[in-house]
Amino acid sequence: MSQAPVGDRPGYRVKQVQQALRHAGDAALRGIGLSVSQYAALRALADQPGASSAEVARRCFVTRQSVADVLAPLRIAGAVEDGEPGRGRARPMTLTAVGRARLAAAETTMAEVEERMLAGLSAREVATLTELLTLCAANLEDVSATTGPPAP
Repeated sequence: MSQAPVGDRPGYRVKQVQQALRHAGDAALRGIGLSVSQYAALRALADQPGASSAEVARRCFVTRQSVADVLAPLRIAGAVEDGEPGRGRARPMTLTAVGRARLAAAETTMAEVEERMLAGLSAREVATLTELLTLCAANLEDVSATTGPPAP
């Protein structure tokens, strides 16, 4: 069985869409002083108040070192606050009123970018695309969660 040209392979197209979405999102969010990574961090904290930076990093698909660079400007802007450490050294973080306002503006902006991305697709096609991408992610998570070498 021969391989399709790279440009015709689904993995290539997923990466192409991801890069285009990131670029369009960054450009659109620039007007409100955020990046896609900062938006993702705000969204993660809205979804999981009190999360540690390590938890935010996991939810944003970045390393703990990278999330530190994302969170620093949000702290300086007063969008995120650190709480007192609970167990261990992890410091819970919360959104401030500034952070919630910036997140609300970013949600509207990113919804517009997503609408542009999905232009020309029917509601059913969008639902199917979402289902298929969810299945693809789950298939890869199942593989990465296994321990040891694959069975012969």
